[in-house]
Amino acid sequence: MLESQLAEFIQRVAVYAIPAIFAITLHEAAHAWMARRLGDRTAEMLGRLTANPLKHIDPLGTIIVPLLSAWGGMMFGWAKPVPVNFRNLRNPKKGMVAVALAGPGANLLMAYAWALWLSLILKFSSGMGPTMVFLVEMAKFGILINALLMILNLFPVPPLDGGRVLRGYVSESIGRILDSVEPFGIIIVFGLLWVGVLWDLLFPIVIAVRQLVLFLAGL
Repeated sequence: MLESQLAEFIQRVAVYAIPAIFAITLHEAAHAWMARRLGDRTAEMLGRLTANPLKHIDPLGTIIVPLLSAWGGMMFGWAKPVPVNFRNLRNPKKGMVAVALAGPGANLLMAYAWALWLSLILKFSSGMGPTMVFLVEMAKFGILINALLMILNLFPVPPLDGGRVLRGYVSESIGRILDSVEPFGIIIVFGLLWVGVLWDLLFPIVIAVRQLVLFLAGL
């Protein structure tokens, strides 16, 4: 029994690993790219303006949590946040919004890329042998994990990207309240996910995004 569970776990990790790593790390690289474009070179000087996953790995969020969550059936995780000095941006408030949206935007593009890849596999494959099944499952997970990370990161609680976007549009007095919430933001988000409230709210949107990219890819 344990051997079959272990084999299933290894197979699941093999399917999930590449889409999850790129979804997490390119999200952070997109933040670095946008920050550099708008005037802040902090991430670039620290070597974070790269698609190399090794530069973005967080031991807990990129290795331990994904492996534990994969054992439960769904891989999830995060990378090291990209450092951005918003005061270096040419327009700090608008720049904050653009830098924040770059990460979820990258996830949306990756979801669409995986949908196109899935479309090509299904169109040109001559059968559904083990290799094709592996590639199809990888593409399906690539779509799902990118849609999930996009929508989750847009939830308007700092330090999530949605919180940064909100911070860029509200008054300074409300912004200071958001700043005070930021140290506890991740705890709040994980608490809401744990009790199921946030998941129930976001899951229909995740599915809608998945269906949209599948539709745009002709599936």
